[in-house]
Amino acid sequence: MVSFEEAAELAKKFSKKPTDSEFLEFYGLFKQSTVGDVNIDKPGILDLKKKAMYEAWSAHKGLSKEAAKEAYIKVYEKYAPKYA
Repeated sequence: MVSFEEAAELAKKFSKKPTDSEFLEFYGLFKQSTVGDVNIDKPGILDLKKKAMYEAWSAHKGLSKEAAKEAYIKVYEKYAPKYA
């Protein structure tokens, strides 16, 4: 099993780009793992990309950093065969 740090680096080097929804899985867990609960204002309704990123992060509110790291590793292991 890879560490969170290894999974984060390996995910950056995927040979193919994950879908938007897959990217948001990674993003939300990464932010929760490194920052904790969402700490920024919700983007405006017209900024769809930033709003989706905010919601992906906010979906993990209350999850500990350690639990988020474990979940991130599981997501990485799920998608690595497809994109690595």
